[in-house]
Amino acid sequence: MPNYGKTIKQICFDSTDKLHADLKVRLHYDEIKIKEFFNEVVKAYLNKNEHFMMFIDEVKEQKDISIRKRKQIKRARSREKETINKFSLKESEIENIFDILEKEQNL
Repeated sequence: MPNYGKTIKQICFDSTDKLHADLKVRLHYDEIKIKEFFNEVVKAYLNKNEHFMMFIDEVKEQKDISIRKRKQIKRARSREKETINKFSLKESEIENIFDILEKEQNL
């Protein structure tokens, strides 16, 4: 797959006309294009940006996600940070470790 990660894909979703207009106005004010904004949001989420993940936690609290599930997620994030800090691991090593932890947690 030599071109993986280079092919352009569209992400589409529905929203209200007011929300769309307000977003366009705000982004115009901040001089950010819509695609730049959403690409950075996606990157922040995938890279588990600490500030963005706090926002995601707030969104989850507004949804009806069980308290037990939220606690599991917070514990997993805390363990992830501790392990990264303790061992100064590379991204690929980190992924392997947390895949193993997730499998153990599901047993």
